[in-house]
Amino acid sequence: MYLIRHLTFLFLGFLLVLPEVSRADLTAEQKADLPPSLKRKVSFSKDIYPLLEKSCTKCHGKGKAKGGFSLETREKLLSGGDSGLSVVVGKSVDSYLVELISGIDPENVMPQKGSKFTAEQVGLIRAWIDQGVEWESNTTFAKAPVLNLKPRRPNISGAKNTHPIDLILEKYFAKFDIHNKDLVSDKIFARRVYLDTIGLLPPIKELEDFIASDVKGKRKILVRRLLSDQKSYAEHWLAFWNDLLRNDYAGTGYIDGGRKQITGWLYGSLYNNKPYDRFVYELVNPTEHSQGFTKGIVWRGVVNASQKPHMQAAQHISQVFMGVNLKCASCHDSFINDWSLDDAYALASVYADKPLEMIECDKPTGKISNVRFIHPELGRIDPKAEKSVRIKQLADAVISPKNGRLSRTIVNRIWARFLGRGLVEPVDEMENLSWNTDLLDLLASDLVENNYDLKFTMEQIMTSRAYQMPAVNGSEREEKEFVFRGPLVRRMSAEQFVDAIATLTGNWKKSPAKKIKFDGANLEKKKQTDVPDAKWIWSSSNADKSAKPGTSYFRKTFILKSKPKNADVIMTADNSYVLMVNQRNGFAGNNWQEPKFRNLSDRFKVGKNLITVLATNGDENDNPAGLWLGLRLQFENESTLDIVSDKTWKVTTNNIKNWSQRKFDDSKWKNALELGGVNLSPWNLANKLKFSGSDLAFGGKFREVLQNKTALTTALGRPNREQVSTSRPSVATTLQALALTNGDVLSNLIKDGAIALSKNETKKQILVSQIFQFALGRRPTDSEDIMIKELVEDDKMLNSFEDVLWTLTMLPEFQLIY
Repeated sequence: MYLIRHLTFLFLGFLLVLPEVSRADLTAEQKADLPPSLKRKVSFSKDIYPLLEKSCTKCHGKGKAKGGFSLETREKLLSGGDSGLSVVVGKSVDSYLVELISGIDPENVMPQKGSKFTAEQVGLIRAWIDQGVEWESNTTFAKAPVLNLKPRRPNISGAKNTHPIDLILEKYFAKFDIHNKDLVSDKIFARRVYLDTIGLLPPIKELEDFIASDVKGKRKILVRRLLSDQKSYAEHWLAFWNDLLRNDYAGTGYIDGGRKQITGWLYGSLYNNKPYDRFVYELVNPTEHSQGFTKGIVWRGVVNASQKPHMQAAQHISQVFMGVNLKCASCHDSFINDWSLDDAYALASVYADKPLEMIECDKPTGKISNVRFIHPELGRIDPKAEKSVRIKQLADAVISPKNGRLSRTIVNRIWARFLGRGLVEPVDEMENLSWNTDLLDLLASDLVENNYDLKFTMEQIMTSRAYQMPAVNGSEREEKEFVFRGPLVRRMSAEQFVDAIATLTGNWKKSPAKKIKFDGANLEKKKQTDVPDAKWIWSSSNADKSAKPGTSYFRKTFILKSKPKNADVIMTADNSYVLMVNQRNGFAGNNWQEPKFRNLSDRFKVGKNLITVLATNGDENDNPAGLWLGLRLQFENESTLDIVSDKTWKVTTNNIKNWSQRKFDDSKWKNALELGGVNLSPWNLANKLKFSGSDLAFGGKFREVLQNKTALTTALGRPNREQVSTSRPSVATTLQALALTNGDVLSNLIKDGAIALSKNETKKQILVSQIFQFALGRRPTDSEDIMIKELVEDDKMLNSFEDVLWTLTMLPEFQLIY
């Protein structure tokens, strides 16, 4: 395979490499065998330009000059290349170009790859040369000016009170004779905007109040309110950026130190709505907690040079922030665009520890790459500077005010996210022409002028008539000429689908993915993110210095006047522990460096409550021992109560029968001994618990974005994040159908949800009607009401709820964003 690929590039490189003489060395017989020159007048634009564009420019145009030969202009064509002249004006029979394309020498026919010239096409080239190599003025095969790079604010005229997006689209709709002036109903708008902003279904009461409201501008007010929900916004958009920045919680690359999470930094950046230019700067020139994006995966075994960590950084920066695909150019000059191997290596060299030798198709070239950004006009990078300085210079270039591509790329992604298709497609090919350049430039320039506030752009799009138009079905095939007629019908994302089921049932995940890390979240705009003020405790004094191996048994009783809706527990112990609440299992741990978090709200009740902990100090010799626990209870009235490990806890080192029972009398047990605060040595737990403040902010509802992928979410489009993923497939697949109808993951979600619903004290038929309304945003019709009654007639409550949930979640009305 390597040999074939290498020879392919050699053939392309020799497409028009010329001999050292100006005349073709053909015999009289060979000249006679050449296809004859056409007798008619040849048109350069109609006959010659298309031939040269198709067969020659990959190697000898658009900035490339294999063998020193370029045909970008007439002058360059006639000047020849390293091997001499290619064309003798007026004498096609003596022109080496004609010999190459005619196939006189079967071993040396050009182009080597792709379609060969026909006899008629050779005759056209001969006639063109014989007629003087006519070349129309202003015609060139040079690389076209880069699209969408320089900043530009479009001039917009029209009624002052008209939304700027709609002003631009008025002319567009008139051009394509589109006269749809209808907007979606309040119900559909609310459902659409809830799912797009925070990824959740609108609660019944909030939806009813919105529909009933007659406040002027209520749709804009709703958009702003949802965007201001920092927690829900950050959780929802975390999935989008996880895909884009290939951030995950487990998988390839983490165990060898090459790959690193950026979850905490990313969540905090979204929560605080960090300006996008600063967001990008900290990814390109990373902080301690954002370096995972450019660090790359250290692949095991023999790895292609194009997949080295520094090359991954070049590829990802170009793709994510500039909409440029450098993957092909990382191995050789690209076949799919105009980017070269030199471009890819120049950017990769910024992150390299030493000068990089360029490797073409895994073969060393002997050439040392220079160091520059793919658009060097945006900022110079000093090749002699230290690596840290080069990276800073790159970051400055990427967020340079001269870089209009940065803002265009992200607003295009957001438009595609909300309306189903980008202003430029594909979204990673930002050098393509937009279907509406003024609209793209408006959104981009407004983003910059509003301090790179992505929420501003989101509000701008969602308050436009364009966003509020009725949804239309998209074609599964790529359209030759796309015409915007309204938002495309979209499928819920994998995370939205799972969260929607949790919303209906109240059965949320109790904890995040096991290895998720929130280091660096820095929720400085979040109040009360502190963890409970717990103490390290043990059964003996000075246990932080040394304690005998063995087990200590802890009890804590307290009274609750009402049942909490959330009960967030953070806990760790040196060396291991088992936690129980009211004689029911809580959780266990055996690594004090990894504090565990769970929502145990279903374990607590009104009246007397009991927490018990069996904590063991392992090892054969004396060593430090301690227990730290913080519990934050949240009630329906939003009040909170903290229960913490302190000297009020009871403790013994004797394993007494029934010690974990609620009725057990611990009055003769001694009180636990406080060793110190959260940052007591040797544990220094404060840094470990930075993430726990973030955890408490989740309020006991851990959404699917914070979980590892499952067979269900994989089937529904959650990507393998070893590579950048900028879009998810929107077309239903057989795998999705199987996962939705016969998959264990969804089946268990439905069963667990039915169990949670069965504990609700609301009358069954009323509850089912509420679930229906929550799922679809409307009350059931008469025929649907009859169906509901039939479903709930089953004496087995769990079966009834399962049937209802299956029925609702399989409806397109539930699964689609329309």
